[in-house]
Order: sequence, then C-alpha cells, then structure tokens
Amino acid sequence: MNRYNNPETIYHGKRVDLLTIDSLDPKGGVVRREVVSHPGAVVILPILDPETIILIQNERPVVQETLWELPAGTLEKDEDPLTCAGRELEEETGYRAKHIEPLFTCFSTPGFCNEKLFIFLARELTFVGQNLDETEKIDVELLKINKALEMIKAGTICDAKTIASLLYFNYTWDC
Repeated sequence: MNRYNNPETIYHGKRVDLLTIDSLDPKGGVVRREVVSHPGAVVILPILDPETIILIQNERPVVQETLWELPAGTLEKDEDPLTCAGRELEEETGYRAKHIEPLFTCFSTPGFCNEKLFIFLARELTFVGQNLDETEKIDVELLKINKALEMIKAGTICDAKTIASLLYFNYTWDC
C-alpha cells in the first residue's frame, strides 16, 4: 500500500528502504523528499505488579550506547502487531503475558520516517526464558515504576518510545 507521489527506491535494505518522493510545498511547487520506509514496530510495557515494570538495557550500536528501554521489535511482513508484541516480549525479556492490550499508537520520527509504533501493556507475566536474536545484547531489569519515572527526569532513560510509553501509562492508566 504505497500512497507516495512518484516514489523511487534508492536503497532496499533488510529492515528499511530509502525512497525519494514528491510532495507539494505551500506554494504548490513540487519538492523531492527522502523517506525512510519502515514496516512498523511494537513497544511493550510489561507490568509485573501495580508498582513493578520490566525494562531492558539494550546495546544500540547505531548510537554507540547501551540504552534503558522497554522491550520492542520490528513487525515482520504482514505480521499482526499483537502477535509481534507477544513474540518480542518473550524473546527480549523471557516473560510471557496472559494479557496484552493496546495502549496507543504514534509515529517515531515523521519528519523523515514512516515508522508507526504500536504500544502495548502486558500483564499477568510468567517467566519462560529469554530467547534473544544472535545479534542482541540485552539485560533484563525489574524496576519500580516510580524509579523509572525518576530515571526519565534524570536523563538516564533517553529512548523516546520508552519515555512516551511510561509517561502515557503513568498519567492515563489505572492498574
């Protein structure tokens, strides 16, 4: 489903494509733009109990840091986001959820990328064992939600999808 005007694929990668597209500027002229085309991703907020969540420390070579994050993952071709959320939760944290429900959706970086994020809440968790991809370096941490919020304020958590998910949950959800 491509709704871009005059798209041209410049690069086709394993996870993303780089396209050029035409769009209209405010005066009606045509502007050629570069777009990172992404299949979308899920973010999972795992709740162990009303006060405790699961975060991961994820090595991110792109930014050359290990980041505090919620578990997340890229959608496979034609994969349902709910199915992806269950798979990624188990792979990255080792926990399986009895209940996974949607919280909200958003775009990660709409200025140049079409990645849509599907954010889920996972509850009634059972540990079944972590099953990481061979390229992943992830440590699992159990934290009080208040501690995670303090880490956002202190700048320790700097991953946007994690910040947005935790703040949304903190201000809108009644566990």
